[in-house]
Amino acid sequence: MEKAHAVPFESANIPAKQSKFRHTWREYKKSRYLLLMLLPVLVWYAIFCYGPMYGILIAFKDYSPVLGTWDSPWNNFAYFDYLFNQSPEFPRILKNTVIISGLNILFGFPAPIILALLLNELRISWFKKMAQSISYLPHFFSWVVLSGIVFLMLSPSTGPVNYVLGWFGIDPIYFLGDTRYFRFSLVITNIWKEVGWGTIVYLAALSGIDQTLYEAARMDGANRWKQTWHVTLPSMLPIISIMFILSLGGILNAGFDQIYNLYSPAVFEVGDVIDTYVYRQGIVNFQMGLTTAVGLFKNVVGITLVLGTNYIVKKMGQEGVL
Repeated sequence: MEKAHAVPFESANIPAKQSKFRHTWREYKKSRYLLLMLLPVLVWYAIFCYGPMYGILIAFKDYSPVLGTWDSPWNNFAYFDYLFNQSPEFPRILKNTVIISGLNILFGFPAPIILALLLNELRISWFKKMAQSISYLPHFFSWVVLSGIVFLMLSPSTGPVNYVLGWFGIDPIYFLGDTRYFRFSLVITNIWKEVGWGTIVYLAALSGIDQTLYEAARMDGANRWKQTWHVTLPSMLPIISIMFILSLGGILNAGFDQIYNLYSPAVFEVGDVIDTYVYRQGIVNFQMGLTTAVGLFKNVVGITLVLGTNYIVKKMGQEGVL
């Protein structure tokens, strides 16, 4: 007959939930110094990120600086009614935002993946490092600086881009002043600025791929293209799915800095977006309640897209962000 294992009296009488609580408390106690280092960050977020959320009330009130946020009268969703039913500008602005953000995701999202794959194929170490450094250098400059470079490069009279087009008999194009080319110019310049920085995440993912998978693929006769398709991309899929979820959550963020520094009244029809509208109404016209309502709408759409995309990605067997 097998002997029954003796169970300590104390642990036998401790409920499961209480035992789990004690275990968790011991883990926290062991990591108390790490948690203490984290405390300033938590305080910063509480004060500067969660504290200002009190201002969301302005979207539902006829805000008066004299009365303050809490004492201002409720407006029965007047700002939301104006945006969706009465505003002559908001439908056009929403359309422009979705189109520009959609184009940025369509062309800008795969760009760092492709560049990371190309850099990964380079075998000359110094050339690979130099190419990567040059590619992510524009990320560290603000659009205030880069807009001047873009204006010079795309100038219809002195810009090198139009100079090259002239070799092929193409008349000068005013890329930043013509509604037909403005969105295209935004997408290309945004890729130029951010593509190198985006490769950092994907290069890190590439460095973590098990090299024995490539050896097995080579033994099976797979060339470089088949290795990329059947080994590299599937191994990168978890990080690609996470980055895609985060990108889709910002679909109503078309890039205020870039557009504000590059657009002009000539392209308002296709270039005016939610962020520039918020700047005009909130800072210039001091319509704080209206712009708060717009910001709240953006955030609700963003979190809905993140949660929805995260659910779909997890159903497909990939890792999500939640």
